[in-house]
Amino acid sequence: MRLVDPCGWMPRAAGGDTMSVTSGVVSRIEVTAYMHGSSELLGIQIDAAINSGNSGGPAFNDAGECVGIAFQSLKHEDAENIGYIIPTPVIEHFLTDYARHGRYTGFPCLGVEWQKMENPDLRAALKMQPDQKGVLIRRVEPTSAVSEVLRQNDVLMSFDGVGIANDGTVPFRSGERISFSYLVSNKYTGEEAELVVLHEGKQRTVRVSLRAAVRLVPFHIRGLPPSYLIVAGLVFTTVTVPYLRSEYGKEYDFDAPVKLLDKMMHGMASHADEQVVVLSQVLASDVNTGYEDICNTQVVALNNAPIKNLADLAAKVDACTDSFLCLDLDYNQKVVLDTAKAKAATPDILAVHCISNDRSSDLVKSTPPVASSKMDGQSTEVPSDKKDKLSKARKRGRPVTAY
Repeated sequence: MRLVDPCGWMPRAAGGDTMSVTSGVVSRIEVTAYMHGSSELLGIQIDAAINSGNSGGPAFNDAGECVGIAFQSLKHEDAENIGYIIPTPVIEHFLTDYARHGRYTGFPCLGVEWQKMENPDLRAALKMQPDQKGVLIRRVEPTSAVSEVLRQNDVLMSFDGVGIANDGTVPFRSGERISFSYLVSNKYTGEEAELVVLHEGKQRTVRVSLRAAVRLVPFHIRGLPPSYLIVAGLVFTTVTVPYLRSEYGKEYDFDAPVKLLDKMMHGMASHADEQVVVLSQVLASDVNTGYEDICNTQVVALNNAPIKNLADLAAKVDACTDSFLCLDLDYNQKVVLDTAKAKAATPDILAVHCISNDRSSDLVKSTPPVASSKMDGQSTEVPSDKKDKLSKARKRGRPVTAY
């Protein structure tokens, strides 16, 4: 099963050129995953087909009132005509958020992973009374506001005075129930919430100020160009959803490396500026012989010093005075380069590949970037024994500014 944006890159409505109108009934209203981000917000499921042309269009009820915006559909071999619309409360939240802050700050989140507590033995083991209900906190994001008041194996019993059932639901409309994350999504960043928590059998009430989530693998780069660093033909960048999509296409959540997908879906940042840095590709050269096949593998450490983000890697490379640059990669791979030779070879490699600088502008601080030494129109001859490797490298990877 897969949620997709049917709008895609189609320049006009699928099946024709005129206005596209479809009709259907509401199947259910529940908290659902939004494919244009990692948020789970209130959504309305309908049985009308949503294809290119009507995605992004308004949805009306029988009275002619706009009740939402069509935005995604469910693709599965056993499912037909399952579409979703963004309901008006979510739209109003976005507009109010922008009016309050002068910019879109996002939907707040608790920053926890939780588990249902429908099993009586589980509840007994956590010292819950028969009349107490709630959900088990499995993990807490270190960057979240609740990290100061919630711990693993706490039981979250209520949110803003609304009791949470053992299956994680709260009352909704008339006789219905919905995931308690709906209550969280109704808040705005900076607002406080009151939580009732059970810790080792003792109940306590805490207040937290909610804020938007810090994603280890961002779903958006807000229109900014991607960050990159090139050292001796080794191209480093940060993992984002746009990057994964550019590398592996629309099916990136199936085709991307499992460890990167695990970082995207379950990874939690230990600090606000933590990034997943990968060796994206290798631009073939004498100095990096033997490393040409390494692609999209996470960089763990440089000379035994852990890497926090791409800027940290750039700073460590610039300041390195050791004889070798020793990179520890995921899967216990190791890349070792002579420091002096690596830095000396970088300008010529940039010239061969017509790259103006060895790093993106966001990494340029006090230390000036390395510029290509032959960007004045002169030709640069590639050694004949490296032409095949250079061709393979170009086929395997994309230019670092292409996504």
